[in-house]
Amino acid sequence: MHPMTKATDMTPSAKRKDHPLSMRLPEGDIAIIDRAADLRGRSRTDFVREAAVRAAEEVLMESTLVRMSPEGFEAFTQAVSAPAAPVPEMVASLRRRAPWEKGAAKR
Repeated sequence: MHPMTKATDMTPSAKRKDHPLSMRLPEGDIAIIDRAADLRGRSRTDFVREAAVRAAEEVLMESTLVRMSPEGFEAFTQAVSAPAAPVPEMVASLRRRAPWEKGAAKR
């Protein structure tokens, strides 16, 4: 913030900087995006923005280098190499019948 600017002068809209993004899409792409956005109760713009940001985050996470100490790496390899232990909540969930399986035998 500039030293001469008071905190009260900064409205929320003054702090936020949006950048326009324009693209041309085939009618079929727009139709499927609109259907999905409607199912989520979102506008087309919100839906596309959220999907694009999520895809960008996935790409960045895939290419992010993780650094750790030799001790940390040893602890990590021991944790992922250890035998799996059942999680009682997951076991119970898998044994529960789905709502559409009312007449089905219990697993």
